[in-house]
Amino acid sequence: MRKRDLPFHESELRWETPHYPIAKRFDDGYFSRDGGRAESREVFLKGNDLPARLSQHAQSGTGDFTIAELGFGTGLNFFETVLLWQQVLSRFPAAKAKLRFVSFEQYPLARADLERVLRPWPDLLTLCRTILQPWPPISGWQTYETDHVRLELAVGDANSLLPEWTGAANAWYLDGFAPAKNPQLWNARLMQLVASKTRTEGTFSTYTAAAQVRRDLMAAGFEVTRVAGFGRKRHRLQGCLKAIA
Repeated sequence: MRKRDLPFHESELRWETPHYPIAKRFDDGYFSRDGGRAESREVFLKGNDLPARLSQHAQSGTGDFTIAELGFGTGLNFFETVLLWQQVLSRFPAAKAKLRFVSFEQYPLARADLERVLRPWPDLLTLCRTILQPWPPISGWQTYETDHVRLELAVGDANSLLPEWTGAANAWYLDGFAPAKNPQLWNARLMQLVASKTRTEGTFSTYTAAAQVRRDLMAAGFEVTRVAGFGRKRHRLQGCLKAIA
């Protein structure tokens, strides 16, 4: 897969509080004010039933479980997923199974910004310093790999890079900025591409409950459910790719 020229910006962030980063480009927060880690675990890990599914995968012995994500951002979802996977493997130490995490990010954070975001959470900061070497990534595709975990980071516009990906996800994290502020990561064509890169009975979860996103996901072939949101959000969406009769 070819590399692309991509301008890197020294800082994508402004700080609303010492511990709450805002994307200057989109005027939107990277995670919930009600708790970033709790949001990640509730919306994306639990929303895709990953505690149970990853345990089942580890018990199966071999092969990859693939999670794909629109919007790497601060890496919070990735690091929380790695921690969950480590907990699972601690119960199944003989497992040969692997976690594959594929994430699309157009504007990766500068190293200093990334570490500042993670500084309140030393366990996540340690993972960052262990796994994300070197950082920031080059444009195009960058692979980071440790025992039992492979991160494939696609740096650029997901609308262009997702068609290049030849894999398929067991679960999707749809975690771009708010659809009203970052519509290019929520357009109908991209939702069709997401569905085309999803295994049958594969799932998605997202913090948003926007009506147009719901319609586009349903048109792409997902069964979509509106469920209780996290924190101050009333609702969010999750669902499963329908099997073809």
